[in-house]
Amino acid sequence: MSREFTPSVLTANDLLDGDVIYLAPSGLWVRDLAQAYLFTDASNAAEALDMAEGQQDRLVGAYLAPAQPGPDGPAPGHFREAFRAQGPSNYAHGKQAEA
Repeated sequence: MSREFTPSVLTANDLLDGDVIYLAPSGLWVRDLAQAYLFTDASNAAEALDMAEGQQDRLVGAYLAPAQPGPDGPAPGHFREAFRAQGPSNYAHGKQAEA
């Protein structure tokens, strides 16, 4: 029995710097979850995932992550995604160093 599709964002890691990236409505990859495209249709999400899996020269580990609508854009739907959206756990790198 297949599970019902839940709203999701397409996420991966940037191949060159390892940072978490998300597919935006423009088709570009962004580093801010709030700028990501929130997929609500399973077939559109699967098509985007197939496209991402073909970008092995740009990203690694693409997958659909559960998300929910938030006041400023998509918000994490699972604690793992909330952790990934914060950036590396080492404060001297990435998103947390910029804060």
